Amino acid sequence: MKRLGIVTLIMLMGITCSLYAESTGIEAEKMVFCRGINGLEPVGASSQFFGPIEKIYCFTRISGASDTTCVYHVWYYEEKEMARVMLPIKSASWRTWSSKNMIEDWEGAWRVDVTAQDSSVIATREFIYKPESE
Repeated sequence: MKRLGIVTLIMLMGITCSLYAESTGIEAEKMVFCRGINGLEPVGASSQFFGPIEKIYCFTRISGASDTTCVYHVWYYEEKEMARVMLPIKSASWRTWSSKNMIEDWEGAWRVDVTAQDSSVIATREFIYKPESE
């Protein structure tokens, strides 16, 4: 029953975002990778992550939304799309984030694109993941 509720919620979010999406004027004021989020702020921000790390976060502060809309965090590893996460934006200035569970086989260059509903890229950043400490 709980799973059905989550699926329904996700579907409703998609409908809401589709109905009210307007990407004009949306900007990413801040975009950083980090080890965690505390009090709606990134913790341990970096562009290089060494040693075993369970999860890496992409924190983004969005501005300029004129109505409720959505953005996506699109995670790439070596130019292969690994995840696409829909994130609702509910005001003109909104902090949001997504995360990716990391495994040792995914060593190397990563990128996250922040895209609007129309797939236009709002921001893009890269980071390096090296699971072995040097």
